[in-house]
Parts: sequence; structure tokens; C-alpha cells
Amino acid sequence: MERVDFSAAEALYRAQKERFDRFFAMLREANGKFNLTAVTGERETFYKHFLDSLAGEPFFPRGANVAEVGSGAGFPSVPIMLVREDLRFTLIESTGKKCAFLRDAVREMGLRAEVVHARAEELGKDAAFRERFGTVCARAVARLNTLAEYCLPLVKRGGRMIAYKGAEDETEEAKNAIARLGGGRTERVLYELPEGMGRRMLVITEKTGATPAAYPRGQGAERRRPIV
Repeated sequence: MERVDFSAAEALYRAQKERFDRFFAMLREANGKFNLTAVTGERETFYKHFLDSLAGEPFFPRGANVAEVGSGAGFPSVPIMLVREDLRFTLIESTGKKCAFLRDAVREMGLRAEVVHARAEELGKDAAFRERFGTVCARAVARLNTLAEYCLPLVKRGGRMIAYKGAEDETEEAKNAIARLGGGRTERVLYELPEGMGRRMLVITEKTGATPAAYPRGQGAERRRPIV
């Protein structure tokens, strides 16, 4: 298992601190109008959002075309884009107000991204999105077996899914779903945020086969009846 080098992550943050500060100001202002995130303090945001997002940065291949499922307030996508101008993101979010915030952030920060107001399970059936992305990421969206059904249909063969998860290891529970959806080797990267801000895990799955046409099932089946 690999470990996260937070000294490298903090160096990336410091190099773009002015832009991170601008994004934090936008986040705090928008959070006063509608709930984007429960974490609002500057110190907690630095560790639990910014550094946590940057923990996965080394696993995004150079020049990748990336989709993010359930973008919410823009984590991990915005911090990753602030330090990786080689990446292009498609931000998939089903809540209109969050999409509006993301579009403002993309415009104000000059990010290489488009925002799509849709559900991932719908786009997974759309030929314009299905198996079109080299990397698909998600953070705090669903359990891994459900998340795999949202994400893997969007990943092209030879690409990867990067799931930002908590400390609980869900890989055994999700192994059948991953295999059925065309996933192959799965790697776990364990890490602990500095200053006791919590234990986390990245789950990185390679896409080795095509996703069967039956998936994603849609209409909420991914959550109600996850693949076991």
C-alpha cells in the first residue's frame, strides 16, 4: 500500500495559496446562502477539504480527461485543478444550486472544466459520456459498491476510478460489483490527515473490461439494491 506525502501536498497548496484563498472566500460566501458543506472554518477547510483533496493528486495521470461524480462544493476537483493545469474536468452534479456555485467557481478561477447538471446514472447510459473518461473521481458520495456503478460506466477501458473514502475498508464488499462493471485491479492508499484531522483512504480501480449494457441500472437501484 502506498502512503500520502503531505509535505508535497502542502507545497502544491503554498504555490497556489492566493487562488486557494479566493476559492475559500467564494465557498464561505456561498455557504451563507445555501448549505454546501458542514466544514466552514478556515483551519478545518484547509485540512479536511484542501489537503484531503490533494492527497489523491499523484494518482491523476498527466493530461487526463476527468469526470467527477457528485461534485457538490467542488472537492476534490477544484483543489486538484488549482495545482494541475494539465487536467480537464467534467463536473457532474444533480443539485441546481450546487451547479450554479460550481459554474461561478469555474469562471472566477479560470478552471478547465464544464459543469453538467445531471445524475451520473443517467450519463452512464448516454453515448456522449459512457466510457469516455480516462479518470473518474468521487468523494463522499456513496458506499463503494454503489459508487462503482455510478463511476465505472463512465471510465474508458485502460482508465481508472479514484474514490475518496473514509477509514472503513469497503473493498471486500464491493469486489463483485467492481468485477461485474468491468473493473480490475484495486489498490488502497491509506492516510491520516495532519493535526489529527482524521483517517482516510483512496480506492483506485483500473478499468480492464467493458461495462455491460445493463449498467448503470438507474431509477435509484444503485442505492436501493447495490450489487453484491
